[in-house]
Amino acid sequence: MEAFAGLLLLVGAVFFLAGTVGLLRFPDVYCRLHAVTKADNLGLGFIVLGLVLQGTSWTARVQMVLTWVLVLAAAATVCHLLARSSLAQRVPAVAPDRPRSTRQEDERP
Repeated sequence: MEAFAGLLLLVGAVFFLAGTVGLLRFPDVYCRLHAVTKADNLGLGFIVLGLVLQGTSWTARVQMVLTWVLVLAAAATVCHLLARSSLAQRVPAVAPDRPRSTRQEDERP
C-alpha cells in the first residue's frame, strides 16, 4: 500500500509539473488558464489520494478530501473570472494556424 501511495504522489507531482510547463509555454492567457486549472486539479487529486491512503485517522482523511473539493470549486471559479475579465478587456487569443513569430511581425507598423 505504501508503494501505491508513493506512486500516486509521484503522479500528482508530474501533473503539477505539466501544469507549470503549460503555464510557461502556452501562447495566450486562455490556454495558460486551461493548463494550470486542469493539470493542477488532477495533480492535487492524485496527491490527496496518495495521502489519504497513508493517513492514520479518518478525520485527517476527510479534511484532505474536503480541502480538495474546496480547491476544485475555487479553481474553477477563479479560472472563469480571469477568462471573463480577459474577454472583457479584449485580450486576443493566439490563432492556432500561424506561428507566434509571424503574428508579432504582422502587427508591427
